[in-house]
Amino acid sequence: MEKYRRIFVVVMDSLGVGAMEDSPEFGDVGVNTLGHISEAVDTLEIPNLQKLGLANLTPLKQVDPAEIRQGYYGVLREKSKAKDTMTGHWEMMGLEVRKPLKTFSENGFPPELIRELEKRTGRTVIGNKSVSGTEILDELGEEEIATGHMIVYTSADSVLQICGNEETFGLEELYRCCEIAREITMKEEWRVGRVIARPYVGKKKGEFRRTSNRHDYALKPSGKTALDALKTAGLDVISVGKIKDIFDGEGITQAYKSRSSVHGMEQTIEIAKEDFHGLCFVNLVDFDALWGHRRDPQGYAGEIEKFDRNLGVLLQLMRGDDLLIITADHGNDPTYTGTDHTREKVPFLAYSPSMEHGGELAEGETFAAVGATVADNFGVEMPEGTIGTSVLKMLK
Repeated sequence: MEKYRRIFVVVMDSLGVGAMEDSPEFGDVGVNTLGHISEAVDTLEIPNLQKLGLANLTPLKQVDPAEIRQGYYGVLREKSKAKDTMTGHWEMMGLEVRKPLKTFSENGFPPELIRELEKRTGRTVIGNKSVSGTEILDELGEEEIATGHMIVYTSADSVLQICGNEETFGLEELYRCCEIAREITMKEEWRVGRVIARPYVGKKKGEFRRTSNRHDYALKPSGKTALDALKTAGLDVISVGKIKDIFDGEGITQAYKSRSSVHGMEQTIEIAKEDFHGLCFVNLVDFDALWGHRRDPQGYAGEIEKFDRNLGVLLQLMRGDDLLIITADHGNDPTYTGTDHTREKVPFLAYSPSMEHGGELAEGETFAAVGATVADNFGVEMPEGTIGTSVLKMLK
C-alpha cells in the first residue's frame, strides 16, 4: 500500500553542501556551495529551509542547526564520475553514467567539429567559447545580423548552443542548424548532452533579448529510469522547468516550462492545489545559471531566500499524504575559481505533514536514493540495470 499519494521532488540546481572525497580529481579542492555562500554574505534568511534541516548539513554563519522533530535530512554522494546537470538528474532517477558527457568549457569546440558544422550548415561559425548567452549576444549579435554568420558557444555543462536572430536568421534555419549539430555531436569524441537553439530579437547591442522559442535537442537517457516505470504504471509524472529537456521527454506525462526559478516554484504551488497521483519533478535552474556560473554569491543567496519564501507557501498546501524531497544535482561554488560546476555532495531533505518523527539520515551512496524512494512508495519496480536504495522505511 502506498504511503504517499503525491510526491514533490524539487531540485535546487547546483546547491552542493561540501566536497566529495574524490573532488580533487575534478579540480575541486575545499568546495562548498552553500557553506561558502553563507560566509560571503551578511544575511541569509531561510526559516523554512532551516526547519527542514538544511543548516544541519554544513555550518552556516547566519543560520543555526535545528532540532528536527518532523522530517528528515541528510546528504547524498554522486556515484557517476561527473558533475553535470544531465548526469546528476539521470542518476537521481536510477542511472549510473559510466561515460561522462563531453564538455568544452576550456578551449571551445575542436576545429574538426567546427569545420564539419560549417560545411554542413553552409554558415561560418563565430564565437566558439564558453560564455553566458547575454554576453555573447552583446559581443557578436550585430555581426551575426550583418554577415549571416552563426554564433556557437558553450558553458560549463555538456552543451552546444547556437544563437539565431528570429528576423534575419530565421527560426526554421536555426532549428535546421541545431539538428545538424545534434547529429554531429552524437560522435563519441564530441558527445554533448544537449544542443540548444537560442533565438533572440533586437537589432543592436543593449537591445538583444532571447525569446521563448528556445528548443533543446537532448540525448535520450542511457536506459530506462524511475520516470519510465512510474509512467508505465499509469501514474502522473509532471515536470516543471527543464526536467523534460534533461530526460528528452522520456517518462513524462505532463510538462511545464518555467521563465525563472521563482516562476517554477509558483507553478509548483499551483500544481499542489490540484489533485494528481504520482510525481511532480521540479528543476530550479537560476541558482546555477544566473549565480553559480557567474560567481555571484550575493545573487545566489538572494535566490535561496526567494525560494524559501515560496517554499513556505508550498508547505502550507501540503496534505497528509504528500511527500516533499528537496535535493540538488551537483555543486557550483560561486566563491571558487573558474566558472565550472563543482563536485559536491547534495542535500536530501524529506518532509510530510504526516510524519511523526524526524532526524538525520545516513549519508547516501548515490543520488539514486531519490528515484528508488519514489518508486518504492508507489509499489513500482525500478527498471533493470538501475541503481539506488529506497529510504522510504526510514521516513516515519
